[in-house]
Amino acid sequence: MSHWRHKVWRHLSSFHGASYSTRPSRINKSMLNDLRRIRPMIQRRIENRAKDYPIQEIVPVAKDILKARQNLLTNVTVLLKAFPVLRCKFCSEVFVGKEGHLIQTCRSYIRRGNNRLHEWVPGSINDVLVPVESFHLHNMSQGVIRHQQRFDYDRVPAILELCCQAGAIHPEEILEYAKVHDNPQISDEDIRSIPTEDLKYVGANALTAWEKVRAGLKKLLLVYPSKVCKRCKEVHVGPSGHKARLCGVFKYESYQGTHYWEKAGVNDLIPEKVVWHRRPQDPLVLVNEGRNYYGHAPAVVSLCSHAGALVSNTRYACEMKPQGLSYPLSN
Repeated sequence: MSHWRHKVWRHLSSFHGASYSTRPSRINKSMLNDLRRIRPMIQRRIENRAKDYPIQEIVPVAKDILKARQNLLTNVTVLLKAFPVLRCKFCSEVFVGKEGHLIQTCRSYIRRGNNRLHEWVPGSINDVLVPVESFHLHNMSQGVIRHQQRFDYDRVPAILELCCQAGAIHPEEILEYAKVHDNPQISDEDIRSIPTEDLKYVGANALTAWEKVRAGLKKLLLVYPSKVCKRCKEVHVGPSGHKARLCGVFKYESYQGTHYWEKAGVNDLIPEKVVWHRRPQDPLVLVNEGRNYYGHAPAVVSLCSHAGALVSNTRYACEMKPQGLSYPLSN
């Protein structure tokens, strides 16, 4: 810093009653010493807080979530055998029906263009129930996961990790539980044995299980802390987020790839995959000109509606527009 800048800063600081100095401030050193002194106290408080978990009154809620989740996976697997689900080859768009829609909403970076037609391929259960994974913690009082330790921890579904911390699953059995219960095996012979009239009951059970899982997660998130990255939607179940540098794919994110953590919600652990919903009064193929007439719904709800489940009394009815007008194709 040149000599004239020293004079300017001293002149300005004199108006505010402060002294100017180019040396490091002693206040920062004193603050660091205070932080070092109280660090053991903070660590003891974190360890003592972990002793209060799991809360016994919340354990039945976590067990109900596991039962409803298993029921949801089984019923959705059955419905996927009877009702086709399509996904776009280039983007994350999903549609429930035999033929995909003609609404120009494909914005894939591979095609280098916006508002294009989708190219449909057969979908799977992961397109309807979006999988969300997180690191499996041995206990809530353990240290923050560093970037070098990211391969030392297993990745499990975030819902199972939350229920594990709530006391519904033993920490050493969560991997085996995920392998057994996350892939229900249903053959085509079992589907043929189900009458067509009974598929609406399967859809109703799936819709009920969907609502039970979301209601239970809302209760658990009030007790057990969970974090989500504001940029890349990475989920971490625990009191503080990890430091694995998995963020930074896009140009607006920091070059170090660190996450921007905030409090997680229900939609972060079990996302609502919102899709275009075809109603009975709509044409067989939805066209781009009638996009203002058509409704939206989560992929699970749209699938249950096609199976015959009653959705008019749910909170999705306003978005689905069950009694709305359809686009006049004659124009």
